[in-house]
Amino acid sequence: MQVKVIDHPLIQHKLTLIRDIRTGTKDFRELLEEIAMLMAYELTRDLPLEEIEVETPVAKCRAKVLAGKKISVVPILRAGLGMVSGVLQLIPAAKVGHIGVYRDPQTLKPVEYYCKLPPDVCEREVIVIDPMLATGGSSVAAIDMLKRGGAKQIKLMCLVAAPEGVKVVNDAHPDVEIYTAAVDECLNDHGYIVPGLGDAGDRIFGTK
Repeated sequence: MQVKVIDHPLIQHKLTLIRDIRTGTKDFRELLEEIAMLMAYELTRDLPLEEIEVETPVAKCRAKVLAGKKISVVPILRAGLGMVSGVLQLIPAAKVGHIGVYRDPQTLKPVEYYCKLPPDVCEREVIVIDPMLATGGSSVAAIDMLKRGGAKQIKLMCLVAAPEGVKVVNDAHPDVEIYTAAVDECLNDHGYIVPGLGDAGDRIFGTK
């Protein structure tokens, strides 16, 4: 599987707390935001740098700044919204697009209903965000929409993934790197990740 598990101790600790059924909506949101920021730190490790000259209070020196393509963050509605603020704390200049995809409860197939992307998405490195990579259908649909919109450099960031979903994304888009905090055991008969953390959207927004 082409997937990178980010096993940083702080991420794994917070992931355990977020899995707990006793964790309420407020704490769930805060933990999700914190994990997203920590994951974004690892996700952007390979961004290119260039040297410029700056003047400190003591002397002039050569120092490094980000170079190359700019970044766009694209959450998959609605659960992906819970991770955006954490990423933007680290990359405040990133532009934010939105993709609306929901999973039909009967067929478990993705249904597209919304897409709003930055006009220069083809010039940006795109980070697709969704807490759960379950069947993989929504992620594949979102990446399809991004590629139709001109995006060429795409990464997928999710909190928890199922092996089935990772395979589906790998098969459909082998050029897209997947970053996750955990690859869990499997999907159950209802398409939920086991052990997972339940429905991320419901836990973020306090709905059922």
